[in-house]
Amino acid sequence: MTAFLSRILISIVLLPVVLIAVYLGGWWVFALVGLAAAISLHEYWLMARPLAPLAPAGWIGAAVALVGAELSGARWMLGGLLTTFVLAFLLKAISEARAAATAAISATVMGTLWIGGGLAFLILLRNIAVHGRLALLTVLLAVWAGDTFAYFGGRLLGRHKMAPATSPGKTWEGFVFGTAATIFVAFVALCKENFMTIGESIVLGVVLALAAPIGDLFESLLKRDAGVKDSGNLLGAHGGMLDRLDAFLFAAPAAYFTILAFMG
Repeated sequence: MTAFLSRILISIVLLPVVLIAVYLGGWWVFALVGLAAAISLHEYWLMARPLAPLAPAGWIGAAVALVGAELSGARWMLGGLLTTFVLAFLLKAISEARAAATAAISATVMGTLWIGGGLAFLILLRNIAVHGRLALLTVLLAVWAGDTFAYFGGRLLGRHKMAPATSPGKTWEGFVFGTAATIFVAFVALCKENFMTIGESIVLGVVLALAAPIGDLFESLLKRDAGVKDSGNLLGAHGGMLDRLDAFLFAAPAAYFTILAFMG
């Protein structure tokens, strides 16, 4: 099976599951996000193994953050994330491992904040009053469309590398295609239901178009440090779970706060 066909088949299988969970909302979204977070954190712990991350602290912090996001919103989510620092310190204090404390604690906190915190914003987006379903669906589709068009645009017309040392496959031509697709999807989806004005939907599209590639490049930097091509092989040609979610880990928080700014 070719890599391209593998990508298509996996997308066909996963897309309905994601859409159904987004439509139902509540604990369905929580369950899906929780599963994605667990797999992504596991992949991250493996990549960061040389730094000896304190995985139990990260698991607990991410779990508390996700539960807090579902039950009480952003403040309790933040409280959950902050428990990671305390737990990591305590575990390191009683650990007999010789790995540097600074590296171990920093790797643990960063992974939890990046993955657990980033995914928690998907829950917060779905829980936005009245238009939460539309908000989350728009973010998912806009980022997915941007990634898809950037991929094909780069393969067809890509000549100028965006970050040759970090992610050689990304080109400025692909970025332009992806940006146009992201803005278009946000515009079409959000200029309905009296949710956002034309200008606001375009601004959100621009925010997503910038945040998503940055999230992708961030993970590429980590994979380069770890000396791996993909975070895992769970999704075949798509790589690992983290490879599919990296853009959302930056795009979801950016979208949430942008939408809150417009609603305020």
